[in-house]
Amino acid sequence: MRTHLLVADDDPHVRELLRFLFEKEGYVVYEAEDGEQATRILESETVHLAIVDVMMPAKDGWELCEDIRRDYDIPVMLLTAKAELRDKEKGYSSGTDDYVVKPFEPKELLFRAKALLRRYRMVSADVIRLNGTIIDRTGYEVRIGGKTHVIPLKEFELLAQLASQPGRIFTREQLLQLLWGNDYEGGSRTVDVHIKRLRERFADETDDFVITTVRGLGYKLEVPER
Repeated sequence: MRTHLLVADDDPHVRELLRFLFEKEGYVVYEAEDGEQATRILESETVHLAIVDVMMPAKDGWELCEDIRRDYDIPVMLLTAKAELRDKEKGYSSGTDDYVVKPFEPKELLFRAKALLRRYRMVSADVIRLNGTIIDRTGYEVRIGGKTHVIPLKEFELLAQLASQPGRIFTREQLLQLLWGNDYEGGSRTVDVHIKRLRERFADETDDFVITTVRGLGYKLEVPER
């Protein structure tokens, strides 16, 4: 089955460039000139990856990204002319998996898109495979090289959340809301403590994955190429 991409950008030159780039690689490319047209395509077509410009008419990229994250299980790459940290934080808070600043190198964008798709294909509904590590979300256990680890529930939920979208940056606020809920009265330090425990727990057990701190933003789980 061919991979289907959605390119949402109000600049026809960017859409033409990306269509040419990805069609050359055998991808099916759907084009949208604004957020509302992108929404209609998502409702009517199968899409495996969305490449979305931030500044679009009708519905901007932030809102479209939030809609995709709520309604679809696909990776999102945001395109923007702004490289400031606060804009990146807003992008990752909206749920983007990657953030590319214009002007971009076409081949680098292609490589990053392929990497996003590879990471998403490692994850199924109940079992996440990170090289030789298996995270079983039904049994609430982590298996490494035939050894089963049963860890505290919140640590497991945090690991599974990060591993569900390798490479995606989750802000501390997102993780608090996802795992502890809106009514939790503790601060973001809770997330830091659980991350520290996870790192210590698996440091000598496996190098199949690493949890990385992204300064000023949050955390992401990375899976080394084998």
